[in-house]
Amino acid sequence: MSLQNEEEARGDRRKNKTGLKHAWDSPREIQCGIAAKAEMIIQRVVLNSRPGKNGVPVAENFRLEESTIADAIQVGQVRVRTLYLSVDPYMRCRMNEDTGSDYLLPWQLSEVADGGGIGVVEESKHDNFAKGDFVISFNWPWQTVAILDGGLLQKLIPELVNGRLSYFLGAAGITGLTALLGIKEKGHVAVGANQTMVVSGAAGACGSLAGQIGRLEGCSRVVGIAGTDEKCSILVKEMGFDAAINYKKGNVAEQLREFCPGGVDVYFDNVGGDISDTVISQMNQNSHIILCGQISQYNKDVPYPPPLSPDIEKIQKERNITRERFLVLNYMDKQEASVLQLCQWIQGGKLKVRETMVEGLANIGAAFQSMMSGGNIGKQIVSVSK
Repeated sequence: MSLQNEEEARGDRRKNKTGLKHAWDSPREIQCGIAAKAEMIIQRVVLNSRPGKNGVPVAENFRLEESTIADAIQVGQVRVRTLYLSVDPYMRCRMNEDTGSDYLLPWQLSEVADGGGIGVVEESKHDNFAKGDFVISFNWPWQTVAILDGGLLQKLIPELVNGRLSYFLGAAGITGLTALLGIKEKGHVAVGANQTMVVSGAAGACGSLAGQIGRLEGCSRVVGIAGTDEKCSILVKEMGFDAAINYKKGNVAEQLREFCPGGVDVYFDNVGGDISDTVISQMNQNSHIILCGQISQYNKDVPYPPPLSPDIEKIQKERNITRERFLVLNYMDKQEASVLQLCQWIQGGKLKVRETMVEGLANIGAAFQSMMSGGNIGKQIVSVSK
């Protein structure tokens, strides 16, 4: 899956197992064992229970609790106040004892969870950061205040996203990179080729960007698949999709044939399962599947990516349809230029960004549960402080 990722990256891939073993300078929480004269009281969210490999995650799998951190920081460290946290589908795998992935570590019971996060520096003993700087990490602990290794933080420039800092967790971050690089590296989109793209999970964090980027990169027709009429309306009226299908209404195969009369050339797959089988059955010869995520399968104990059914696998082979796992972390040599492109599109109004914002650290479990059941439009973000 992508870290919508997602996961989410820069430089040579790290072999140490932090929450995400990726290449972006990913900070980790400093567990201070040095006795301090004073401690600061904070709130944090820990993994309370596991849903089981075939279980559906609920808010009660997480627990809010009070904890403490050292009041004093050491040389090279930075104390940050958390502003925004990201919740993403890939985190469902981290709720299992075995994530099934070689680049993800599981969350541990009664230990603080972590993921993409943005905060503001309150105190610094690192030369690269000063009080008031905005910084990002993709292993940010789910707590109100944290002490982080400053050498592994990345400073943010709010002006790149018109002051919308949370965009660095989505459209101008790993999520946007996943959409852009997935299309460039696996979609084989070419200007003037008259290609039709279909996006499943099209109103989610990655899908809503992928459809727009597909158009910007040269697709002549873009069709989205989503789960509500509201989402479908937003895709067409706000984000420039040619059409959108509510898979919970009517016959998806028939609607696909109507909206994609020339077949499907590029499929940005965020969901897997029956929807993907339906799309693949209408793909053209020598077409391409961008295997981004399989959210319909994350609550099942199946390998990733899940194997296709024999009938669909036969279609894939006969039509020479490419279906390769895509991991954005493998393309971080293109990260800087790609982020700049995303920011330019955002600034110019060419890339429309949607977020579903939930207020308060105490509600992060509910936000995760909602996101996993399709309750979000665009990126799911938790605002922890102002």
